[in-house]
Amino acid sequence: MALTGVLRPGHVAIRVLEMAPALKHYTEVLGLTEVARDPKGRVFLKAWDEHDHHSVVLREADEAGMDYMGWRVDSPATLKKLSADIEKSGLCSDLEWIPAGEHPKTGERFRFTIPTGHVMELFAEKEKLGNNCGTDGPNINPDPWPDGLHGIAPSRFDHCLLYGDDLDGTVKLFTQVLGFGITEQILAGPDKKLMIGVFLSCSNKAHDVAFIRQPVKGKFHHASFELGSWEKVLRAADILSRTKTSIDIGPTRHGITRGETVYFFDPSGNRNEVFAGGYIYYPDKPPITWYDEALGPAIFYHDRTLNEAFLSVFT
Repeated sequence: MALTGVLRPGHVAIRVLEMAPALKHYTEVLGLTEVARDPKGRVFLKAWDEHDHHSVVLREADEAGMDYMGWRVDSPATLKKLSADIEKSGLCSDLEWIPAGEHPKTGERFRFTIPTGHVMELFAEKEKLGNNCGTDGPNINPDPWPDGLHGIAPSRFDHCLLYGDDLDGTVKLFTQVLGFGITEQILAGPDKKLMIGVFLSCSNKAHDVAFIRQPVKGKFHHASFELGSWEKVLRAADILSRTKTSIDIGPTRHGITRGETVYFFDPSGNRNEVFAGGYIYYPDKPPITWYDEALGPAIFYHDRTLNEAFLSVFT
């Protein structure tokens, strides 16, 4: 499949209550690398196998949560086209252009608020730093992984799960305007027609973003990072225990997306996930449907029961 349009999640901007303990968590426990700071006090980080300059932005604030999620598109022309399509759709509010350089080494970004209240942005240009696997350069004769990895060391920022009220409008935006496909859905109600959860992909992944219907606006459930194997998920849980990091759930397995997972919290209460597994998605694959009475195995396949705190705690 030729990937065009929206290519992948590009970055997530997370609010933290205190920068020092948050930065220790994201660098020493999760294992991201700090690449820049700016005059606003924001810290920019990346995972080891990401070539883009940064994928995580930390900002100190009075309330934890997500400021915005950014998406890389394939070209400046696509950025202009999608910005016009978003405006024409009438589904979004607070449309604005963020000038080049507001994020370091990043071109202009088009920012908008989606029907669930989350702030999203599109961008086409961000400097490539490489993944430091090649001794002769980032893409020359590379090793499978670089020296100096620390903490859990995920390979990339992968997706977010978000909570909001107008799920229908957000699904319409992502599928009809931005070109995403529905990989999985959760249906409820007496006729099983009310969508209460949706998993969306702009790529070959089981999902690039997911939304759960809740009577709130703009809430953040978790940011997820990819590890590559079940063994690495188990190792991540060991590191979380050794560092006395608050574990939410796992290690376990999802029915939805088939991923192996462990969830945990940063010092500000923002939930992180590291995961492995899943499946390859193509646009002609019919969506997988789960009914609400099967939410237990859908979310936690091994013990087949819901963890209420997992559903009700968000920032």
